[in-house]
Amino acid sequence: MQALGMISGSLIIVVAFNLFLIPHEVLSSGLSGLSMIIGIVSPINTGVANFLLNLPLLIVGYKMLGKKFILNTIFSVVIISLGLYVVPVHLIAEDAILSSIFGGALTGLGVGIVFRCSASTGGFDIIGMIVSRKRDFPIGTLLSGMNAVVIVICGFLFNWDSALLTLISIFVTGKVVDAIYTDHAKLTIMIITDKGDEMREHLLSNLYRGLTIMDGVGGYSKDKRNILMTVISRYELNEVKNLITEVDTGAFVNITETIEVMGLFHRPSPH
Repeated sequence: MQALGMISGSLIIVVAFNLFLIPHEVLSSGLSGLSMIIGIVSPINTGVANFLLNLPLLIVGYKMLGKKFILNTIFSVVIISLGLYVVPVHLIAEDAILSSIFGGALTGLGVGIVFRCSASTGGFDIIGMIVSRKRDFPIGTLLSGMNAVVIVICGFLFNWDSALLTLISIFVTGKVVDAIYTDHAKLTIMIITDKGDEMREHLLSNLYRGLTIMDGVGGYSKDKRNILMTVISRYELNEVKNLITEVDTGAFVNITETIEVMGLFHRPSPH
């Protein structure tokens, strides 16, 4: 289901780009927008440009966001790049404003689906994930704030009508991402398992959060177990559930909403 989600989200983005945004010279956000510019002004295909621009950030993300997340992201980037290469650019709607709004909404939907599958679409999304995890900002707002350079380039390279339409598209994309991907809430996860050491290693190597480990005893069986507790952002929930079942499918997991977090929410940097 995770792979299907990443494929469907990525293909929705391809449809938004090649059928609604690019035909009107309206750009998407981040590196995708820069890839569109390269595809419009040069003979290089947008999909090829998208893949090449993402390579450096994928390397950085591999070191900071974990192996599994980046492998999923590489999968999504490849699907998007191939889709942009194969699907022809075709004008669907004549109205540029409607195309900008609908294309932006489709892009946000696709990005949100990919995010919920523990991946990203590459580019500024990776930067947004890194900053959001360290500074606790809403990702959609963060992505919108990093796209001024794309709008300015669009204005000077094409015209300011295209720049303003790009601004509309990026704004709609950010709002849709925040609506379906995260409501910026925190969750407390309590895991009761017989495989405490294995679970600890697996979570710490794949999740940018700390853990508290306690000893517990089964009320009925009197068997000794480990209790692992951590606080995460809602957008990390799907990833955490997958990580838990990879170690212990029989683990008892209690998930509760957290009203407020005080103290160190992010894992401290190693010295």
